[in-house]
Amino acid sequence: MIVRIRFGRGTKVGRKVRKNRRFALGVAAMLTPAALLATVLALWRIAADLSWAGSFAISEGFFSHWQVWLGTAALLQLCAHLLNRYAKNGETAAS
Repeated sequence: MIVRIRFGRGTKVGRKVRKNRRFALGVAAMLTPAALLATVLALWRIAADLSWAGSFAISEGFFSHWQVWLGTAALLQLCAHLLNRYAKNGETAAS
């Protein structure tokens, strides 16, 4: 007599794909205020050029242009967005 025991299919054992999820969320949370600060500096430089505000703190060099500050703000916000997507990819609404 042969007795066969059949087990049902269980859940698959897998590795964590996103090990640095919490770190990515933390960095993304800090990049958004940094982007806001860069935007404020760009607006201050524009206002200084239009004589609406006092002189800009950085009067000469690469960082004395408003385009640099606005580009930096856009780049920081893009990095924050990408890090948020990386960290929240695959999450369900219940978690």
